[in-house]
Amino acid sequence: MTSENHLDCVIIGHNEPPFEVYEGFLRAYGEDSEAYRDLKFSFIDFDGKKLNYVDLLNYLYGAARENSTGSTAGDELKTCDIPNLAAVYLTHYLRKRGFKARHINLFQYEKEQLAQYLAEDPLCVAITTTLYVVNFPVHEMVEFIRERSKKVKIVIGGPLSANHARNYKGAEFSTALDDLRADIYVIEAQGELALSQIVECLKSGESLSTVPNIAYFEDGLLHRTKVLPEINSMDENSIEWGIFADEHLGPTIQTRTARSCAFNCAFCNYPTRAGKLTLTDLGIVERELDSMRDLGNVKNVVFIDDTLNVPLPRFKDLCRMMIRKDYHFNWFSYFRCSNSDQEAFDLMAQSGCRGVFLGVESGSPQILTNMNKAATVEKYVKGIEMLRQRDIMTFASLIFGFPGETADTINETIRFIRDTKPDYYRVQLWYCEAGTPIDFQRQKYGINGEGFVWTHDTMESLEAMDHIERAFLTITESTWLPQWSFDFWTIPYLLGKGISLEQFKELMTRAQKLLALEIASVSEREKKLLQQGYMQNLVEKVKGWNQVM
Repeated sequence: MTSENHLDCVIIGHNEPPFEVYEGFLRAYGEDSEAYRDLKFSFIDFDGKKLNYVDLLNYLYGAARENSTGSTAGDELKTCDIPNLAAVYLTHYLRKRGFKARHINLFQYEKEQLAQYLAEDPLCVAITTTLYVVNFPVHEMVEFIRERSKKVKIVIGGPLSANHARNYKGAEFSTALDDLRADIYVIEAQGELALSQIVECLKSGESLSTVPNIAYFEDGLLHRTKVLPEINSMDENSIEWGIFADEHLGPTIQTRTARSCAFNCAFCNYPTRAGKLTLTDLGIVERELDSMRDLGNVKNVVFIDDTLNVPLPRFKDLCRMMIRKDYHFNWFSYFRCSNSDQEAFDLMAQSGCRGVFLGVESGSPQILTNMNKAATVEKYVKGIEMLRQRDIMTFASLIFGFPGETADTINETIRFIRDTKPDYYRVQLWYCEAGTPIDFQRQKYGINGEGFVWTHDTMESLEAMDHIERAFLTITESTWLPQWSFDFWTIPYLLGKGISLEQFKELMTRAQKLLALEIASVSEREKKLLQQGYMQNLVEKVKGWNQVM
């Protein structure tokens, strides 16, 4: 048995490898490959360095304050530098059950802190995998942990291990897990109960065979325990943020009021993994928001529910509650224009909504039907206009190349972006993922391949990439936001750093000119000349702000 003060579990939120490492990883597939061409929409090759948008902002701030006084090192912008909700939630879950747990938010920036926790000889380290589709971000963390502790057990849970369990069987499954190099794997869509049971077994010395929903290696053999779906109460496990009051969470916080999604889009397997839509009681949501307010410095709240405004009456009640409580938070969320009305738009604005992520996916009625989107182009058009009238920022996410896609349907989507003029947009190549509803219609659409490399009856992946480049270079009515290192939630993060929405818009509009030089056919000499001019203009613009980060 361990002592009561012994550290039981350390939870790691996210590891985003240095950009040059990730860029090199994808470049190995070929600079003309779909994956690398997709990545090129996220970085600028400047002065011999490949800068993603966060790197670019840090460069601009550094150049703008070059001759000024003030701190610099502690002010560096960092990707995903808001409390990782999975890590915070799991830490809270374990603490409420009497375990001593700590968490690491960003592995790349908190290695020293992690090393200190490992020196306390914890029973296990749990690695969340919410944002990973490949194993290699996990490899670095496992190696780091193994170098500092030979006996700590490494637990991996989340979508990565769950996807391996769904996609591989027998020896292939064992090989996939062995490549992750951990000790224990949680194979469950929720998994928090399994983690607590693992920690309890490690404390008591009991066999892991008693814990449902896990796989583990013992004596070189892979063992998998019985499947027993978890049903963890959303109401009983909401976060009391005061528990983390001494951990410098920052002005931007994520939370959720629901689990899973009410819809069944053909390109997404999340509802299959997460189960039936489960809602937190609004009284519990109010209590959690109260605990955020009591921290004293929270300015921005990000709701990560797949669709916050479903069901609509509950969404209206949520907005009314936030109006009544007068939290003074800015809030951001995923939003479905097809599930709203004028009253809801009004309540959003009154309750502090500053921006929404719109999973539009396509401006073609036929492709929306193929995607089973349960939405119409007309509702998107009306919704974006309603949001614009209330000064709520819009970001439209779109997919090119979905089965049934043609040059004509892509042109419909391009016209949609030009006509509706969302503040920001991004187009991604359709990712052919095993286990999604469309994957079971391969014969119907003539689908071959997987991931970013595919063909179907009406298009192939390289052709779709050509259309993405054409859209990027010709659409001027909306501003492009990259995906890698710079998702929509970066906007509230930057607001928390003191950047206004107007300043952000100006930066992104000018940055798009730099990015276009990477995509367009421009001579190296012309590119360098234009880059220098664009960069200098951006630096001068940042210098003119009243406050530099």
